[in-house]
Amino acid sequence: MMQEYQQERGGNMSNPVKGRIHSIETFGTVDGPGIRFIVFMQGCPLRCLYCHNRDTWDPKGGREVTVDEIMEEMQDYIEFIRASGGGITVTGGEPTLQSTFVTELFKRCKEINIHTALDTSGFADIKKVEELLRYTDLVLLDIKHAVNEKHKFLTGVGNDKIRAFALYLSEINKPVWIRYVLIPGYTDGDDDLAAAASFIAELKNVERIDVLPYHSMGEYKWEKLGEKYVLHGVQSPTSEQVKKAREILEGRIAK
Repeated sequence: MMQEYQQERGGNMSNPVKGRIHSIETFGTVDGPGIRFIVFMQGCPLRCLYCHNRDTWDPKGGREVTVDEIMEEMQDYIEFIRASGGGITVTGGEPTLQSTFVTELFKRCKEINIHTALDTSGFADIKKVEELLRYTDLVLLDIKHAVNEKHKFLTGVGNDKIRAFALYLSEINKPVWIRYVLIPGYTDGDDDLAAAASFIAELKNVERIDVLPYHSMGEYKWEKLGEKYVLHGVQSPTSEQVKKAREILEGRIAK
């Protein structure tokens, strides 16, 4: 019976599904509805100039864990999570790089009726994440920039794959919360916001848009790694700038 139980979960006692994580937050309140148990995965294919989790880029960093270990660690918080209408959020880094592990984790969570949220840049091969998305209740989709060349400057990659991913989520009607980091001089121009709004208007599954004010609180991590932080000195946007951006982006949500 134990062997069958393990096989149903993608492995066996001698070969459980494993992943590499950076850290865990047990009482998150901004990464999905309710109280969230947040798992930060290790590894990321993007090189965002403003990344505040610079230490998650290395896919060999962090620590190796099994799904069982994550479930056990979450056990103490499940009642608080359920009572708040919360769940588990897997972020990073980029969690789709370890889609097999996250799929198994989300399967286990759905077995005990825990809401699942995937926080992703969308830089993923759709075929590799189809099963993961079947066990995902909500996608937190980070729109870095809607203009391809500016996206490439900010992140090191173009946004064609991300656009395809977003359109696929719309096609399967997967609930999405858009996240847009507002960086003065980089993502806050009228043309920048108009391009993002036009893209969002193509999606029929957007439930919410969060405009996240840029901050430099992760700059020290770059310094600790001996790397230059290109956006040094860039100020956070004002509340008026954030309000303007939100109005532009929210005005294009498909009704």
